[in-house]
Amino acid sequence: MLAVVGYAVSAIGYAFLLLLILTVRKSGLAKYLLVLATAATSVWSGVPFFFAELSIEKIIFFDNVKNLFWLLFLASCLKDNFKNIQQVLARKETWLIVSLPLFGMLIPYLGHSLESWQYLIQTTIALEFLVLLEVIYRQSGDNRWALKPLILYLAVISIFDFLTFANALMIDQVHVYYLSSRGFIYAALIPLLVLAIRRVKNWGVEIYISRDIVLHSTLLLVAGGYLLFMALVGYVVKYIGGEWDTSIQVVLIFLSLTLLLALFMSTSFRTRIKVFITKHFFANQFDYRHEWVKLTECLESPQTEINEINLTALRGFLQAIEYQSGCLLRYQHGELIKLADVDHSDLNDDEKTVLLTLSEFFKQKAWIIDLTELRTHPHNYEGLKINHALLNQARFQIIVPLYKDNEFWGMAVMLGAQHATKKLNWELRDYINAVTAQVSNFLFHQQAAKELAENAQFAAFTRMSAFVLHDLKNVLAQIDLILCNAEQHKNNPEFIEDTFETLHHTKARMEKMLSQLTEKHSNVASSESLVLLSQCIEQVVQQRCATLYPTPNVSVNNETEVVLDKEKFANVMYHLISNAQQATRDDGQIDVILDKSDNEKYMLVRIVDNGCGMSEAFIQTRLFKPFDTTKGNAGMGIGAFDAKMFLDKIGGQLSVESEEGQGSTFTLRIPI
Repeated sequence: MLAVVGYAVSAIGYAFLLLLILTVRKSGLAKYLLVLATAATSVWSGVPFFFAELSIEKIIFFDNVKNLFWLLFLASCLKDNFKNIQQVLARKETWLIVSLPLFGMLIPYLGHSLESWQYLIQTTIALEFLVLLEVIYRQSGDNRWALKPLILYLAVISIFDFLTFANALMIDQVHVYYLSSRGFIYAALIPLLVLAIRRVKNWGVEIYISRDIVLHSTLLLVAGGYLLFMALVGYVVKYIGGEWDTSIQVVLIFLSLTLLLALFMSTSFRTRIKVFITKHFFANQFDYRHEWVKLTECLESPQTEINEINLTALRGFLQAIEYQSGCLLRYQHGELIKLADVDHSDLNDDEKTVLLTLSEFFKQKAWIIDLTELRTHPHNYEGLKINHALLNQARFQIIVPLYKDNEFWGMAVMLGAQHATKKLNWELRDYINAVTAQVSNFLFHQQAAKELAENAQFAAFTRMSAFVLHDLKNVLAQIDLILCNAEQHKNNPEFIEDTFETLHHTKARMEKMLSQLTEKHSNVASSESLVLLSQCIEQVVQQRCATLYPTPNVSVNNETEVVLDKEKFANVMYHLISNAQQATRDDGQIDVILDKSDNEKYMLVRIVDNGCGMSEAFIQTRLFKPFDTTKGNAGMGIGAFDAKMFLDKIGGQLSVESEEGQGSTFTLRIPI
């Protein structure tokens, strides 16, 4: 009576669950197959109420029907792009998955009605569920959290079914206690299925066969096969009979489970299984796609200091071959310098001597060295002469040389844990060579980037110093102008007043330059304001360009105020006008013309001279090139460059028209 209550609760529970699934706003083939699987489970739970007398054949038949729909549902979850049931059924894998329950339903019609065959098939189906669930769970990635309740639901049911029918194989009948408790167990697990339905947004999982998947699936199959064998042994014991048959079965079950647990907890057993799979089921020792992703992720970790870069490179080597300790060494001036270390004590004198000997060998041959192989087969390393007494004291195993520009740079020294070292065969050598190329590129590029950043800082400081030196020349020109006019105008009060004003201005400029040198910044905050360009240019001509001839003529056709840094603009105009004066004879002519552009978006400042002019090639290749000058030691070569940079910065433009022997025209376009 209690068993009937359990099945009734299960039938009602799955009926309500079916209604819940139908109300869920999720589309896709997997949802509809889940509806069928839930409906089949609900019908399976109600079977005891449909038959007055329920035989074991009918129970197993409905078990096969239920399992068929659940396996079909899992088959649809193996990919996430199925559009309809035809696509699922078109795959050979689907028919392989559902073949067991189909075969179980057909057995009575094939003349094989032995219950032991049915028990064996049901036990195998339970194992098939566990294998499929393990594959789906390990390949689910970010969807793992959502799929976990579903995996747990089906796993518990599969384990229970496995125990039920494995026990039936041993005693040649399904124990009544198992049948009585099935309804309660299925009903109790409904919340897990509800939770999965709420969580899962995408049922599909793209499956690929990796070594880890094959390993874990193989372990499950080994476990299932082992338990089946023990069940057959129990069946033999039961068949022979005797008063001790039940006790012997209990002892066999206990010992078999203990032995199975011991084997699965053994690292050496799992390693041997993995090696067997690698040798016989895979063409390569490594899963290169997986290993390359791991190496890339390792090298992409953020580093800010050179020590962190070296440590990341070493970890890339160790992770690639699954070793636990090692060090990265730099060979420099006949000595080895440790750059990074992972779980490795300091090298002793004997080890340093061995590595220095290997360093001389690496200068000749770029060979990866396995010290274990070198000890036993020294003839494999032709040309390497080493003290084997010292070699036997070395703790490390694999030494990988690193080269920079075809010159021996250093080495990575690695050691695996005990019983976990790898034999350096041809495939491992090729794999380490590929890893070495990747890690070397990372290491040397990062070091070059650090050096480039430091050089950029020095270059910025040098460039800033050049501009300061250029400004110092301008300050010197102002002081020289004062001294030249001092004898003639020293008694003129207006001259004295202008001199003090100029000196105050000169002092302010020198303080600004000293501040730039002290703070190591090439650019200081600019003070922009409304400027009338004609006034600024007149001031430059009168105060800073009066010592050279010809004296520029300033004319204004149309003008409006613009916003810019007056002092920087004054420096630009001084550079360009001074260059025009030096390129023009004393009796020549220089005109500075101000006007608006046709669209009135720019102020135009034209500096026109009739000097020596420039060729087109000179304008294109040398005029705006910093530190390139035609004035010898008298010039810095940054006047035109500074002018162009200033115009570009404020959104303007500097253009040049020139012809040799005819003169030049510099046009400044300044945004209004």
